[in-house]
Amino acid sequence: MVPINTVRPLISCSSSSSGFDTGPSAPVPKVGFVKLPRSNGGNHARLSFVQATEESTVATTNGRVAAVSGENAHQMATNGKAGNIVWHKSSVDKVHRQELLQQKGCVIWITGLSGSGKSTLACALCHALYSKGKLTYILDGDNVRHGLNRDLTFKAEDRAENIRRIGEVAKLFVDAGVICIVSVISPYRRDRDACRALVPDGDFIEVFMDVPIEICEARDPKGLYKLARAGKIKGFTGIDDPYEPPLNCELALPPKGNSCASPCEMAETVISYLEEKGYLHA
Repeated sequence: MVPINTVRPLISCSSSSSGFDTGPSAPVPKVGFVKLPRSNGGNHARLSFVQATEESTVATTNGRVAAVSGENAHQMATNGKAGNIVWHKSSVDKVHRQELLQQKGCVIWITGLSGSGKSTLACALCHALYSKGKLTYILDGDNVRHGLNRDLTFKAEDRAENIRRIGEVAKLFVDAGVICIVSVISPYRRDRDACRALVPDGDFIEVFMDVPIEICEARDPKGLYKLARAGKIKGFTGIDDPYEPPLNCELALPPKGNSCASPCEMAETVISYLEEKGYLHA
């Protein structure tokens, strides 16, 4: 590893009307180029574009370049399988984004059996909040398996990873100031609790669709219960795989007698909670 020091002045991107401190005009930053060996072991060298803020160290290892800020060098960490990583902060943070959107970011985690009405509530809630000028995004259990989680099966370990990824994406939406609506079975408490722990206290709103399996199976909108009863689907939640209902959810939406409240009524219940907790205002 060969350390190469490059220096460039601090850059201020603030303005007098932005609410941030205004500093003197910054000179044009300098750009450094570092010669790196080719990965195929050839004698020729290539030029690699390197940018650094403040005083930085540029190090090359096995033909790769890494710029490490002198200010953040002591914050290098290993997280999971990734090593030598640094968290970079922005001058625009969650508070600024929430002020821009005039709302507070949170996760509305809708959990329940298949056929309990999770996606229906998510769509009704999204529409109701949109009509109030609030920005939301739905992470639907089936939808995320079309892209982000398309590599996962329904085995136990993959189901846990499915929920973990959804939780991490929801965390990003919260930080962006967006009201993230998650509609996913998420049958295990430990997985839901792990997602709750990703966001600040109070920002995870667990909504339990407390609908008995008899009603869900009678609906069977996707025909999955019929397939599970016929043995064509193994490990189906509620049939041959357990569902662990929440113990301390923020909202539970049970049926009224033999019928359930309309999606709009349930959406209004959730919105009332959001208003009470101050999430619809910055």
